[in-house]
Amino acid sequence: MGRRQRVGRLRASCLAMGGLGLFAMVVVSCTSVTHGNPTIDRADAPVYQASVSASAAESSASSSSQESERQASVSNKAVHTSCEALSSSSVDAIDAVNKYVDAYNKNTPDIAATSGPAVDALNHTADLVSGSLSAPLSPQLTDALNGWASAARAVAAAISGNRSMDEFNAAIGRLNDSKTVALNLCDAAY
Repeated sequence: MGRRQRVGRLRASCLAMGGLGLFAMVVVSCTSVTHGNPTIDRADAPVYQASVSASAAESSASSSSQESERQASVSNKAVHTSCEALSSSSVDAIDAVNKYVDAYNKNTPDIAATSGPAVDALNHTADLVSGSLSAPLSPQLTDALNGWASAARAVAAAISGNRSMDEFNAAIGRLNDSKTVALNLCDAAY
């Protein structure tokens, strides 16, 4: 049994020595040094520079396109928000004003019952439209929507202040004109 152990140890020692020898050969072969002077291949340099420039231009164009799309999306959302505020709230305001005018023309005793809701609806639409305005809107659309809000407040003041029929009609004319301008600009912006 002693001989077998020695042969086994000898074999293990040989394997270990062989592994170390192989490792040394790998280390020695990986440490070879290449001699020479580094130079630029002048023929390939323009191709490389063109490739880098094209890549940078493509990246810039892509970023610019994405930014343009983002800005258009923000602008569209602002237009929709403000124009929807106008179209939805102006209907209620005009309906309330028409009820007031109808009661006034018929000289019915419930004129006061229709004037309060008309004033409230006009002020509500003015507040809603003014509150919906934001920077991405065009200056023309912003002016038109502000025109509507101002005209709505002027009609509300004419009703609550019991102004003359001429003043009231002039305020209604401005309200109708401002609505037409604002809705036309909203349609064009969609």
